[in-house]
Order: sequence, then structure tokens, then C-alpha cells
Amino acid sequence: MKLQRILSTVTVLFLIQAGAVMCLAKDNKSRLKDAAEESAKAANALTEIMGIPDKAIPQTVFDSAECVAVFPSTIKGGLILGAQKGDGVVSCRTPRGWSAPVYLDMTGGSVGPQIGVQSTDFVLLFMNRKGADHLLKNEFTVGAEASVAAGPVGREAGASTDWKLNAEILSYSRSKGAFIGAALNGVKISTDNSDMKSIYGASYNARALLQENKIEAPPGVRAFPDALGRYSSRKD
Repeated sequence: MKLQRILSTVTVLFLIQAGAVMCLAKDNKSRLKDAAEESAKAANALTEIMGIPDKAIPQTVFDSAECVAVFPSTIKGGLILGAQKGDGVVSCRTPRGWSAPVYLDMTGGSVGPQIGVQSTDFVLLFMNRKGADHLLKNEFTVGAEASVAAGPVGREAGASTDWKLNAEILSYSRSKGAFIGAALNGVKISTDNSDMKSIYGASYNARALLQENKIEAPPGVRAFPDALGRYSSRKD
């Protein structure tokens, strides 16, 4: 009887452990699927924006960027006090091409006369190494820790040198079909550690991903860096 109780206990513990492993595998599989969809959404948003040259990011500006982040379908809403929340991905140039994507969260607030909820695509271009280095932190605030300016739009705007002056980040927004340069101040951008661990493992390193390109992205999440490669004429 005693042996039977021991065997029963061991069996129960084994089943619990097996169930936990299966749940973890299912959760990681689900997160990887979500990450692939997020990368695809960012790629689609970029494709739609760059598909209208007269109103898109000028090629000279795009080719000068060290990193590009896209936050598709960011939700903005409120009455007097507003808030915004969005998920996005970023990839940087490396000698081996555009890096594996890093997954980000955007949060921020605003004050002003606003009513209702709207969905907005945000695009951030990190124009120099100093700006790109902010992405190696777990969190930073646009406009406080990193200087930001509204990016130029269209063919003619690309000839201007104003965008080259001081801003570490050029920001854009698209809402209701209109794509414009937008001053995106005060929002916090942080790394989505849950997604990153699911995709790259617990020992992932942002520098190894974004600057050294030493970590390969699973094929399912390559949609965004592949789209960047299609629209950039600069070859490092």
C-alpha cells in the first residue's frame, strides 16, 4: 500500500510537471504567432506609407536613418486627459543588413481638448548613433532623453537640410489616411521583455540584436526588417 501511494504521488507530480511544460510551450507558440503578426502589421504599415512617394518619407531621409521603428494601430483616446498605448517593432542597420526586430511598447499621455478614440500609425526614424543607443536601454522618454522633431514628408522635403540639424529622432504619424511629420513628445518607449524572451530566449541581448546582428530572427518575424530592406537604397 505504501509503495502504491508513493507511485501515485510520483505519477501525479509527473502529470503536473508535464502539463506545466505543455502550457509553457503553448504560451511560447502563441507569443511567437503574435510577434509574427505584429511584425507583419508594421511591415504593411510601412509599405502603405512608402507606396505614395509624394506623401511618404523622402528617400534621402529614409536612407540616412540608423534605425526605424513602426507602431501600427496605436490607440489614442480620451476626453480632456488623453492617453495612448501601442506595440511596435524596431530594426537597425548593420553590416549584415537590417537587424532582427526588437519588440517595443509605447505609452504616453496628453492634455487638451480631445474626444473619442482613434487609431494612429507612428513611425520613428533614429537618425544617428546617439539616437540609436537609446534603444539599448530598457526604457526611455522621447523628447526628454532623446531629442525629437517632426519629420519631413514628400519628394520636395527631402531636399531640405533642416532635418539634419539636431534631432536624434524624426517622428511621423498617420491617422485617417493622412501621413504627416508629428512632434511626438513625452511618450515612453520600453522593451517588451515578454515577447523578446519568447522569441530569442531569456539570454537575449539588445546590443547583439540591433548593433551586432549576431542573433538570427525566426523566419516568422522577419517581415519588418525585410520590408525595410526593400525601401532602403543605402547599402552598408
